[in-house]
Amino acid sequence: MQQPQNNKYQINGIQQVGIGVNNLVETFNWYNKYKGFNILVFDDVANAQLMTKYTGNSVEQRRALLSLNLNGGGGLEIWQFTKRKPLSQKSPFLWGSLGINALILKANTKTAQSYEQDLNGNWLVLEPTTDKKNTNSGVAGVVIGVSNMEKALTFYRQLFKLKITSDKTIMGNEFYTISGGNEQFRKVELCSTNENPGGFGTLYGKYKLVLLECLTAKRTKIYEDRYWGDLGYIHLCFDVFNLENLKSTAANVGYHFTVDSADSFNMGAAAGRFAYLEDPDGTLIELVETHKVPICKPLNLYYNLRGDNGNKPVPNWLVKALAIHEKRKLKK
Repeated sequence: MQQPQNNKYQINGIQQVGIGVNNLVETFNWYNKYKGFNILVFDDVANAQLMTKYTGNSVEQRRALLSLNLNGGGGLEIWQFTKRKPLSQKSPFLWGSLGINALILKANTKTAQSYEQDLNGNWLVLEPTTDKKNTNSGVAGVVIGVSNMEKALTFYRQLFKLKITSDKTIMGNEFYTISGGNEQFRKVELCSTNENPGGFGTLYGKYKLVLLECLTAKRTKIYEDRYWGDLGYIHLCFDVFNLENLKSTAANVGYHFTVDSADSFNMGAAAGRFAYLEDPDGTLIELVETHKVPICKPLNLYYNLRGDNGNKPVPNWLVKALAIHEKRKLKK
């Protein structure tokens, strides 16, 4: 495998997974009540001016919020068009469809693994938590459908420093019972290797990606002929330190940012730089370098993550301070 240029950057963890919905408030309240995502980091209405490549060359307005679970794991960016009715997938969902198939969450399930759908029909893989308190926690990974496993592995291993922990050929009923037993899949699990993440990496924790290739039938793209922001899992977002170095490293191995805010963006009270690139099947990967996060907005208190601060774990008191943003329920 070709090695990328040795430019220093760090993947701190999965910051969030984007979900396109048609009722943002109901979705937040469901994940809040049943999965513990009760920290509302921001709630923002704005025009997605930089995303026109993925929204039909038109600037679409959206409302977006970021919710976290302080028991650990990545968050959810719940996203809704304000002036456009979001579209559902045109063809029925099949495991191995190209794109994000499911979230992996840590949960107080008693079985080795269980599966359920959220209120919008999106699939969740529930893995038993190792937390002694037996509590639900945030995003611990995602399942991604791919068309060519070797190309996908090259992409994710080169850029995100992941190691293979499992590589199997299985029948559908060995993976998810709802897949049926007649289809054959190659299933590869990748795990993060970073032992010293910066920023909020300690909160995000280790994560895994499950790449799933259907070997017996051709799969279509989940977002074929639809917009980013339409219904479903719209992107996987990594928290990054030194995004500029990641940009040059990706370009050196043939992957280029398709969107780049270039300097700093405001997302409600948070700020930073964001970019997107596509995996070999067009699945959108968001990359965020956070520059500041709110501690207490009424007092205009923020924590600065620029420079070397972004390469160090944030202090424990700051993680605990996020509880200030706890919401039991959003009102319409």
